[in-house]
Amino acid sequence: MIEIRTDLAIENREMYQEQNEGEVPGVEVEEERGEGYTVTRVKILDERGSTYLGKPKGVYITIDVPKLKNADQDLKDEISKLLAKEIKGIGITDEDTKTLIVGLGNWNVTPDALGPKVVDRVLVTRQFFIAYNKDRDETVANVAAISPGVMGLTGIETGEIVKGIVEKTNPDLVVAIDALASRRMERVSTTIQISDTGINPGSGIGNKRIGLNEEYLGVPVVAIGVPTVVDAATMVNDTMDLIIGSMKSVAKVGTEFYSTLEQVSSEEKYDLIKEVLEPFMPNVVVTPKEIDSIIDDLSIIIGNGLNIALHHGIDLQDVNRYIS
Repeated sequence: MIEIRTDLAIENREMYQEQNEGEVPGVEVEEERGEGYTVTRVKILDERGSTYLGKPKGVYITIDVPKLKNADQDLKDEISKLLAKEIKGIGITDEDTKTLIVGLGNWNVTPDALGPKVVDRVLVTRQFFIAYNKDRDETVANVAAISPGVMGLTGIETGEIVKGIVEKTNPDLVVAIDALASRRMERVSTTIQISDTGINPGSGIGNKRIGLNEEYLGVPVVAIGVPTVVDAATMVNDTMDLIIGSMKSVAKVGTEFYSTLEQVSSEEKYDLIKEVLEPFMPNVVVTPKEIDSIIDDLSIIIGNGLNIALHHGIDLQDVNRYIS
């Protein structure tokens, strides 16, 4: 079978439902619809759900905003506030929480630069708490941020860098931001996933590194990710499914042509995709041509959301003034 690459829990759930009837065992799902967006909360409750979805137990919140690629300022502001609300809703932050924000990714590669660009947009305050020897403040929380780069740039595992910083600075919470991969082009740059289970740096481009999670770092980890790429083989596979489904819908049942379409197996599709792609473009991922502006917009939306969520005395007007 072809490996469908996705980092989104909601897409793993969809693939399960495509092959089986009913909801995934050990998984609880809530859906909330707003004007221009949908929030889906997938809660993996036990080992059954973890096995079926290929994800650790925990909460995975997906915010789908179809018009996010071409969003006006009002929509961007609304999604920033929604993101802040969902981060707070996970229930692991308060006014005294010391937070380390980690912007994962390679700032030299635009589809992978989301994390570092978000770090440029967050309000860091730890230095003031140290300078004034304060434990808390009426307006802002204790926040630090780092963009550790990738192993190809530093020669050091990102997890090792972050673990060293955590051991030295003793935050109560780590928030990791990274680019992800989706199985569907329509979700690229229009979906934000929040989880309380951590993240594997490099997952968006198929690299598996040391996981940034509570087990490894010793503190809770909230992961925020946006799919910025689609694996070429995955996109071709889904496209073939759509083409075959479309041809079946117009073909006459019982004809030889219909029977031929019915007999196309996943293995045959995989062999064809492999034959076509491998000689010319192995391990290719696809990203939108306007990815530069998309990443800039997403970094503002996520940065604003984090600032509102973490700093108890700051609202959207304040953060817009800060980053302008």
